[in-house]
Amino acid sequence: MKIVVGLGNCEAKYAHTHHNMGFLVVECLAQRLNVKFKTRECESLIAKAYINGEPVILAEPQTYMNLSGVAVKQLLAKYKCDSRDLIVAYDDIDLQRYDIRVRQRGSAGTHNGMRNIIDNIGTEDFPRVRVGIGKPPLGMPLVDFVLCEVPKGDREQMAGAIERAADEITKLLCLT
Repeated sequence: MKIVVGLGNCEAKYAHTHHNMGFLVVECLAQRLNVKFKTRECESLIAKAYINGEPVILAEPQTYMNLSGVAVKQLLAKYKCDSRDLIVAYDDIDLQRYDIRVRQRGSAGTHNGMRNIIDNIGTEDFPRVRVGIGKPPLGMPLVDFVLCEVPKGDREQMAGAIERAADEITKLLCLT
């Protein structure tokens, strides 16, 4: 069994913000796998699918970004998985806008949601797929940037990045 967690914020007003890239990636995966987020458990919205006969849980924590680790810890416990069965998708200001980076393990960097996951599960040893959002414009506070709506002119490029991130997660799921 694998658990794929997309990081984001659960209110509708955050749906198209930079900080919701993780949610958008797992929603893309759910659409490809023809499953819906119907179930609420472990403080998350859940969609259940199968890839090559193996169960895959897609999850959107409903704890808000900075407490994502609470939901991830509960999911790992409920499904009796360890960190190597986890894949996390999230936004990253330290990558160029809409670049994708895959890592098998590593630190949280500047991301508070990832820091909370690592603190809660006690390890950095899990794959992650990062979607670059770039740095905020000069003079714009970081919190305002990550929580602002992605400009309509960037949405096509953003959609391409989401598709590429979903491709990378699919590769991870098929190889592990």
